[in-house]
Amino acid sequence: MASDLLSVSIDFETSHLYFPTLVHWILGILFAVILLTRVVPFMAAVRRGERTLPIIGESRDNKRFFGTFALIIAYFYLMDVVGNLFPYTGYGFLFVSMAFVLLMSLLYLHKWTRKTLVIVAVNAVVAPALVWFVLAKLFTITLP
Repeated sequence: MASDLLSVSIDFETSHLYFPTLVHWILGILFAVILLTRVVPFMAAVRRGERTLPIIGESRDNKRFFGTFALIIAYFYLMDVVGNLFPYTGYGFLFVSMAFVLLMSLLYLHKWTRKTLVIVAVNAVVAPALVWFVLAKLFTITLP
């Protein structure tokens, strides 16, 4: 009897499902709380005419809006293409991330001066190189 109290029995067939299920329920409850406390009152204010829906009816910068989508799609596509040229090195991530950061920064840059262009170029090289070094070399995480 005493040995039963001190022994632990684990069902390895289903034990790995416990925490994902718990996390899903917690996220679902938090989502419901957000809906009830934020979205429902906001939509009620929209119906009363006190607030407007964001984005709808507002002007937007189409060049930046669609440029961002195009750059993100190209980023993920080209990361695979370039990564296949240099398999298991992470150079696909490194080179494509450098180009992505440069182009995204230039897309959102308002004042094009020599100083800001140098800052953008240095950031486009240093930030992805630092991330690549930490992930690929220090933590030996395989990158595309």
